[in-house]
Amino acid sequence: MDAHDTTITTLAERPELRDALWGMKTTWPAYVPHDPVGWLLMGRIAAELSEYVLVATDAAGEVIARGFSVPFALRAEGRGELPDRGWDQVLLWAFADLRHGVTPDTVSAIEITVDPGRLGQGLSHRMLAAMRENARARGFAEVVAPVRPNAKHLEPAVPMSEYAFRTRPDGLPQDPWLRVHVRAGGTIEKVAPASMTVSGSVEQWREWTGLPFDTAGTVTVPGALSPVRCEPELGHAVYVEPNVWVRHPLTK
Repeated sequence: MDAHDTTITTLAERPELRDALWGMKTTWPAYVPHDPVGWLLMGRIAAELSEYVLVATDAAGEVIARGFSVPFALRAEGRGELPDRGWDQVLLWAFADLRHGVTPDTVSAIEITVDPGRLGQGLSHRMLAAMRENARARGFAEVVAPVRPNAKHLEPAVPMSEYAFRTRPDGLPQDPWLRVHVRAGGTIEKVAPASMTVSGSVEQWREWTGLPFDTAGTVTVPGALSPVRCEPELGHAVYVEPNVWVRHPLTK
């Protein structure tokens, strides 16, 4: 794919792409969309904050990548620190601020997803750059991101507090997606230990993963960044996902 054949716009500029945006193939594990905060609010980003949604199309007009972000007031009273509840909390703050007319001071990345057939072509880099530029053009001085490191699932038992700060000999993060953020100008700040929570019955987890979920304790689930806690006698299992907060200062 020639980079010049890719067009990145906001959904506000091309609202006709909304259905294609949701129809794009992704690599998300089946259980991730069952985080209740995301289930409730992701659709509202496209509907109510479409100027913060990015859509990449190829020369044929097919949607090949998407990016969601939200504006929120990080410096509002009672906030100030990037939250331990990461992804979930920033979504709740953003829509609370929108409802109450609170002026935002920061943009948070929520998702950057590339069509599986287009991976390895530099699209994630371009989408992150476009998200930063979109926020800068709207007058913001900072983008923050609760990053889901894309190789962490290979080591689910390793604490994120260890994994997130591993570096290569050149000083860049060992994790590929964290490395993209740092190369783009971001700084790793802290771990969000409870960024997303997915709970369900053991029957639901069996359906999502194809695993038996019949033994008490931790279960290693494909794609998960940490083990899932299974309580078969109680009939449920819970996944609490850690993410990594990265700050991106923007130049005017």
